[in-house]
Amino acid sequence: MARDFGTREEVVLNELYTSVQGEGTRAGRACVFVRLTGCKLRCAWCDTSYAFTEGQRRPVSELIAEVLATQIPLVLLTGGDPLEQPGCLPLAHALCEAGREVLIETGGHEDTSQLDPRVVRILDVKCPGSKMEGRNRFENLALLRPTDEVKFVVADRADCDYALDVIRRQDLTSVGCPLLFSPVHGAFDPGELSTWIVEQADLLGPQARLNLQLHKLIWPRAERGV
Repeated sequence: MARDFGTREEVVLNELYTSVQGEGTRAGRACVFVRLTGCKLRCAWCDTSYAFTEGQRRPVSELIAEVLATQIPLVLLTGGDPLEQPGCLPLAHALCEAGREVLIETGGHEDTSQLDPRVVRILDVKCPGSKMEGRNRFENLALLRPTDEVKFVVADRADCDYALDVIRRQDLTSVGCPLLFSPVHGAFDPGELSTWIVEQADLLGPQARLNLQLHKLIWPRAERGV
């Protein structure tokens, strides 16, 4: 049975912590991480399955105050998939109103059209290695702006080729947003992925980037809070 995530006035919070952003174009910056509970997807390589069900119900107003108390300007809403909770939208809006730079990581299966336009969408496109490629909501790709980011988590060359096909069919290079290629940690050699990116440079354009998870390099034994 799907979990009841309540109203727009509250969210189920899995964890809130400060660290450095580990991925994307803001990697290395100090960041407040707000991880919300719940995800309908079950990606084969998921490393945050603890966020599927664990969490405590918190008022959105209380959570906003806690984030703002850190004085860190960069905030990442993540999960699970934060967009599965109704309270995510007013939370993101309020943080933007408070002057924070707000990012959201989404698995791509939830509608992103209602997000505050100031929020940076980091949109996953699920490749076959995830076993969830049938859940991609390609309508979200039509809403991307140059300020957003698209992430492909790839387990092998077949996933890379799938990603390239999506980029071609959806004409993502014309959007101008970064195209992040993240090797499944411990499964796909980053060197091999780097070679593929170089080989396909003419088709991927200058937006393509190798996307390593810095937090797993810095804290290899930590599973949470990094």
